Amino acid sequence: MLLAVLTVSDRCSRGEAEDTAGPAVAALLCDAWPDSKIATALVPDEPDQIGRRLIDWTAEDARLILTVGGTGLGPRDRTPEATRRILDREAPGIAEAMRLAGAEKTPMAWLSRGVAGTRDNTLIVNLPGSLRGAQESLTAILPLLRHGLETMAGTEKHL
Repeated sequence: MLLAVLTVSDRCSRGEAEDTAGPAVAALLCDAWPDSKIATALVPDEPDQIGRRLIDWTAEDARLILTVGGTGLGPRDRTPEATRRILDREAPGIAEAMRLAGAEKTPMAWLSRGVAGTRDNTLIVNLPGSLRGAQESLTAILPLLRHGLETMAGTEKHL
């Protein structure tokens, strides 16, 4: 199974900062799905580049794409808008679960604008860009992601 992590950061893409959150998210995915291939990429906060990478990975049959960064209120934070443009269906409960889990540690989590949804057979989720925020958000939703992927694949049996 192909899983993908897209870091969205102007500073990291220019080499002015090190991407720590993207590799940490990839490591968590590796632990959760050890037999999967993990693709990674880094793009600046440019909606067209974000959308193009999401579309390309979807076409390559990635089952899960996690974006890291660009979900705040900053003027260049456009990941949710770029994601929404390419989604077929939104899954708002995933983003709500991340914000709720994050708010237990900091009220600033409510400012995250991340979205989640599907495109074809791919589940796409926006994570925060900070190392701690990305790790905590992903940890909070891992059971949801597993169930969601199984449901999308038709392997989950509903009672």
